[in-house]
Amino acid sequence: MSSRILNNFLLVTLVLVSCRFMELKAQLQVGFYMQSCGMAEFIVKNEVRNAFLRDKGLAAGLVRLHFHDCFVRGCDASVLIDSTTANSAEKDSPANNPGLRGFEVIDRAKTMVEAACRGVVSCADILAFAARDSIELTGGLGYDVPAGRKDGRISKASEASASLPPPTNNVSQLTQAFINKGLTQEEMVTLSGAHTIGRSHCTSFSNRLYSYNTTTAQDPSLDMTYAGQLKKQCPQGSTDVNLVVQMNPSSPNTTDVGYYTDVLANRGLHTSDQTLLTNAATANQVSQNAANPMLWRSKFSAAMVKMGQIGVVTGTSGEIRANCRVIN
Repeated sequence: MSSRILNNFLLVTLVLVSCRFMELKAQLQVGFYMQSCGMAEFIVKNEVRNAFLRDKGLAAGLVRLHFHDCFVRGCDASVLIDSTTANSAEKDSPANNPGLRGFEVIDRAKTMVEAACRGVVSCADILAFAARDSIELTGGLGYDVPAGRKDGRISKASEASASLPPPTNNVSQLTQAFINKGLTQEEMVTLSGAHTIGRSHCTSFSNRLYSYNTTTAQDPSLDMTYAGQLKKQCPQGSTDVNLVVQMNPSSPNTTDVGYYTDVLANRGLHTSDQTLLTNAATANQVSQNAANPMLWRSKFSAAMVKMGQIGVVTGTSGEIRANCRVIN
């Protein structure tokens, strides 16, 4: 069987699996707002596009927002809620602050959607739409987003710290974190490819440069030339917590397989990236993804759809927030 025929077969299989998964998650529906707010997805896409034109890095920020939302209490927009004097919310957890960005894009999209259809479209759905639009704008495959999520009413910084896998995780820890959310190890590797866009704070990986362990200052699995470049961007002893680097320097604003190429060259930025080569199954998936850009894009879209249905709140269990930052 030729590689083209094999890839086409695999793509068809992925589509069928994705469709079956959506049937099982019947509480969410593609085109959910067709009758109640037919312009909702167009409005969100327009706001995301405008933001992307101003700052291409916001696309990665919105994808990350969606991921960090879904891994804590499910995809219920709890990551968007502001802290109060009585409660420290998810967005102010060390796992999210100062890394997360794109909140203002969701605010603008919500304002425009509310002007068109007041009290109809949830913040959780807007965030899911925005993540999809960001992937599409950066060269990834567009996909249908099943909608009908309600917004949650609880957001706790402590839960974010406990639920989000840190950049220091090894492959076993990552695999378990994703299994805990109903995602497979292969989907973990597939979704790790989101690191092909965006940036990371130096504090997330500086231990690999200066304090790897008690006997070795620098992580030996890190390419020496790349490590030298990172040290110039992230000087030892710097007190600037806002220092950032691109996670995939060759194409930081394009959803492509550059991430996997980097990992194979020992240029994975985080421990949680480079660790994918320490396990035979995940290393094989990294190689396959690097060699099959179109196949990975398809797998990534399917995995995003599945991730977007983690722990969704529907019916009377949630609400439609008037302001994404504040519980009604």
